[in-house]
Amino acid sequence: MRVRVDRTVCVGAGMCVLTAPEVFDQDPEDGRVVLSEPVPPPALRTRVEQAADVCPSGAITITD
Repeated sequence: MRVRVDRTVCVGAGMCVLTAPEVFDQDPEDGRVVLSEPVPPPALRTRVEQAADVCPSGAITITD
């Protein structure tokens, strides 16, 4: 699994960080998503998928 984020569409809601803090963070300056783990371990797949689902702007993309 590979994760990508589009900071240009991120609205800084922070749902991804709350759902999968091992993979996502927020930029302290603008609050937008920061991807800390573009290839997360398989054990985090469900949480990363949930983070993508709850993202209000659709800024998170997952590919296999």
